[in-house]
Amino acid sequence: MYGIVFAVLFFAFSTTITPGPNNVMIMSSGVNYGIKQSVPHWLGICLGFPLMVLLVGLGFGVIFDRYPHLHQLIKIAGTVYLIWLAWRIASARPETIATGKSKPFSFLQAALFQWVNGKAWVMASGAVAAFTSVTGVYWYQVMMITLAFLLVAFPCVGIWLVFGAGLGKVLTKPLLQRVFNICMGFILLLSVVPVMIEIWRYYFTAAT
Repeated sequence: MYGIVFAVLFFAFSTTITPGPNNVMIMSSGVNYGIKQSVPHWLGICLGFPLMVLLVGLGFGVIFDRYPHLHQLIKIAGTVYLIWLAWRIASARPETIATGKSKPFSFLQAALFQWVNGKAWVMASGAVAAFTSVTGVYWYQVMMITLAFLLVAFPCVGIWLVFGAGLGKVLTKPLLQRVFNICMGFILLLSVVPVMIEIWRYYFTAAT
């Protein structure tokens, strides 16, 4: 029993703290807006993703098993949205942030973002598939997985936010901030590539 709990916590920790769209975006938010203004974004990730895990585990994923094209459409919409976000981050200028024309993610935006985040889907479905079994109490297993992600999300995502805020104090020159934003936009764009390849294979490889 304790071995399973440790394994779930380790899986949740290792997947949550590693680079991905959420962490890239919260670090960028920390650099550009600071910790205080980025708190709603941070909370949206930390509460939104465990909720996604819970819903997927309790049967939401069955809908996509029955209607795989719906899942692919969500992936396409999510990919387009991420590409737009990558452009938004890369093109963000210090003067627009300072004047309030550019704003960080809200709590709701960050929470809803999980449903178009390719890495979030892999983490949620992978955790449910790996750590549930027909021999155990299924709903209890799903709750345990959800709680594990809830516990690790706050410190893991928080580290990226704090690091970004600290980096923002170093990048005081507008040129340095522009270079950072371009790099973060490019990294976020790279994170979309595996999903784009998967979409390509789904529609074009299967047709040949």
